[in-house]
Amino acid sequence: MNIDAFWQAPLHIQVHAIAALAALGLGVVQFAAPKGTIPHRALGYVWVGLMLVVAGTAYFIRTHEGQFSWIHLLIPVTLAGVVWLSVLARTGNVKRHRISAFVLFFAALITPGLFTLIPGRLMHAVVFGG
Repeated sequence: MNIDAFWQAPLHIQVHAIAALAALGLGVVQFAAPKGTIPHRALGYVWVGLMLVVAGTAYFIRTHEGQFSWIHLLIPVTLAGVVWLSVLARTGNVKRHRISAFVLFFAALITPGLFTLIPGRLMHAVVFGG
């Protein structure tokens, strides 16, 4: 593990990673905890806020040439997803809300999170050293 690599990264990458990890942990809690309760709703708003930070900071993370990569397509997906989740929750469509939350969790957190562990990426250096 090389936590120094993380602290040497630009601030927007640090904020992005911390928000993503917080959203990941909170998402697991949300899936495991009782649904429809006041804590579930309150933590849902926190999760949405974290996902907005993740999507917003992702805009500033570019390739070495300063270009967007294919993973940046997840920014509008994430933004649309959190709006859609909110609409479904507000209208009481619990079944579609649950399915959409699960899909967004995997599409916007798990899948890109796994790609950060590819050799040569910052999180690979942080987790596996280097």
